[in-house]
Amino acid sequence: MEGISILNSAQDFEGVNNDASSVIKMADNDASCVLDAKEKSSQKPSVRRDLLFLLLKIVSIIAAFLLLFTFVFGITRYQEASMYPAVKDGDLVVYYRYSYDHFLPQDVVALSYEGKTQFRRVVATAGDTVDIKEDRLVINGAPQQESGIIQKTERYEEGVSFPLVVPEGQVFVLGDSRAESTDSRIYGCVKIEDTQGKVMMIIRKRGI
Repeated sequence: MEGISILNSAQDFEGVNNDASSVIKMADNDASCVLDAKEKSSQKPSVRRDLLFLLLKIVSIIAAFLLLFTFVFGITRYQEASMYPAVKDGDLVVYYRYSYDHFLPQDVVALSYEGKTQFRRVVATAGDTVDIKEDRLVINGAPQQESGIIQKTERYEEGVSFPLVVPEGQVFVLGDSRAESTDSRIYGCVKIEDTQGKVMMIIRKRGI
């Protein structure tokens, strides 16, 4: 009887052991499920943060671009032939707004005439004497050799009188297409403070 009692006790102990192991396994499984759920729930906020960060970057880039091309640079699609061949009809012209103290002969500047934006080439600055003789531009008594100018430079009957001296703080501008350009031959010298900036870049479609 004593042997049977010991055997029963051993069997009972083994059963308790098995039950304990099952409980531990169940607890482990429950813990794993809880951890998986936490990991999944923690991934959702991370994805949301990444999307929000990306959206903020895109908005910041757009805002910076708008600020640059509102206050620092200007961009205009050119729609006339007065600066041909340097600037062609349909070109996108980018100009820098803060270059008023650095205009030199051959710079192309943006200005407004009768409510429209023009682009014209500076040919004379303050103190220069400008004249047009024998269909040529003459600066300070010297006929100018102008590369890229394929038309004669003529006076306009309804324009300004020559010779003239460019006043301080002003420039004399001409279009490269001299025969059909409205420029300083018509409206005289231009105050530098009335210009919109200096052309920095021309964007042209291929083949045009």
